Amino acid sequence: MSHTLIVNARLVNEGREFEADLRIEGERIAAIGSSLSARPGDTVVDAAGRRLLPGMIDDQVHFREPGLEHKADIASESAAAVAGGLTSFMDMPNTSPPTLDATALEDKYARAAGRARANYGFYFGASNDNLEAVRGIDPRATPGLKVFMGASTGNMLVDAPDTLDAIFRDAPVPIITHCEDTPTIDAALAEYRAKYGDDIPARFHPDIRSREACLKSTRLALELARRHGTRLHVLHISTADELALFERGPLVRADGSRKRITAETCIHFLRFERADYERLGHQIKCNPAIKDASDRAALLQALAEDVVDVLATDHAPHTWEEKQAPYVRAPSGLPLVQFALVAALECVHEGHFDAARVVQKFAHAPAQLFDVKERGFLREGYYADLVLVEDTPFTVRREDVLSRCGWSPFEGSTFRSRIASTWVNGTLAWDGSALVGAPRGRRLEFDR
Repeated sequence: MSHTLIVNARLVNEGREFEADLRIEGERIAAIGSSLSARPGDTVVDAAGRRLLPGMIDDQVHFREPGLEHKADIASESAAAVAGGLTSFMDMPNTSPPTLDATALEDKYARAAGRARANYGFYFGASNDNLEAVRGIDPRATPGLKVFMGASTGNMLVDAPDTLDAIFRDAPVPIITHCEDTPTIDAALAEYRAKYGDDIPARFHPDIRSREACLKSTRLALELARRHGTRLHVLHISTADELALFERGPLVRADGSRKRITAETCIHFLRFERADYERLGHQIKCNPAIKDASDRAALLQALAEDVVDVLATDHAPHTWEEKQAPYVRAPSGLPLVQFALVAALECVHEGHFDAARVVQKFAHAPAQLFDVKERGFLREGYYADLVLVEDTPFTVRREDVLSRCGWSPFEGSTFRSRIASTWVNGTLAWDGSALVGAPRGRRLEFDR
């Protein structure tokens, strides 16, 4: 059993920052306190006043395996994740084939075993014709059920009203939704295509994937959830308009009860806005679309005020060549896991909220929302998923990108914090400049 003692750290956990030491024994946090003494055989790490955070839990990624490994796979993207301080991920079901039954779900877990550098969970997917499989989900096997209530790939757009109603009524796990109204999008796309053909300028993406499409679909999801008392988590909120639909206040209330309906936004909605399409084009084409500066400001405020409960990435890599295609063929999605945490900390440097708020939205809340067992907090007895952060500036370069796609929308951006070390299950996985050792990720357990 390995033993590591981290001394002189500034821990960020459960709403506060405080100076302390932290001892790791094997895979777990054994002790948190002041003036912990080194023991024979300990590896001692002097944090020298740097922040020590719980490893981030990214509840929304697309690691592309199986079926799209030319873009990414579990091994490559989990490597990028730990380099970015993300120690657990939850992967989406719109792979090829899609994850629409228990066999496909377990195949993904088998693929991750021994290859994932971060801990892993995989979502079950809903379609118009797999209702019986949805009803039979083992709640301990998956973080939740993904429902695409908007344009999606393959067989995963759920638009049959009776099926949607039954899914919200009968799902035995939390439902997570992608909310965009497809007919609204299709009508707007037809108008722009009539004017520009296939090569629609990227700046019109937020008008095609419009706020009206988001708002209409989100309202429908909330109506269904309230009708059936469903635990609903709405992903990647991109507009100020949708924020008015959600409850303000902490995810877990003082009496221990939890919100039944929760909201999430993504790091790219905090760092980019409409004006950036002129510079970055399809690099920032994603669904839902990045919208206006006023939406960005509203989302930052909503995180600070507990209207938005979770911050995630929606990491969705595509090759550089694919992104250069004309608008109608250029795929939507951005590679984000490697620089998401430092991008969130940039919001701290800018004064939007403090580091404890980042930890709450990026680590504590996903663990609480999805009943993740013994992760997401700096607590004695919990798994030692940790990230040490130092406030030393660096500029993102293409040659540093670990995602298989080989590019980042943050290239050329200078961040004021960097990831100094990442530990996964008690073992150093990233030393600040390189990956360390073999993959140590484990299957996430859901305490249900």
